[in-house]
Amino acid sequence: TRDLDIEIGFLEGLVSKDPGYFEALQLLADDYTRRGRIPDGLRVAHHLKTLRPGDPEVLFNLACSLSLAGEPGPAIDELLRALEAGYRDIDWMLKDPDLAAARKDPAFGTVRDRVRTLRAGA
Repeated sequence: TRDLDIEIGFLEGLVSKDPGYFEALQLLADDYTRRGRIPDGLRVAHHLKTLRPGDPEVLFNLACSLSLAGEPGPAIDELLRALEAGYRDIDWMLKDPDLAAARKDPAFGTVRDRVRTLRAGA
């Protein structure tokens, strides 16, 4: 935990000097989440989307953060955007523990439908 806190402090320093430092922001969002600082991770995930709005990994990670924050509807919307943008690690999407809340939502059926369509076309 102490090492994670040190890393978070270091990354916060980096991104305060360069708010567009994409790689540092990715690490920071992940570290916040691992530390249980879900609102902070979500804030950074939203910022990453402003930097790279069409990046499928960014959209997927934002969906994970939204799901963890108890926002399954917006998480599902981001998952659909991620799929449209080219996210294809479908097996992980269907088992990633960060998406548990989103998968419990009845609207997740739209994601499953889209996955079936993608798999049928592959």
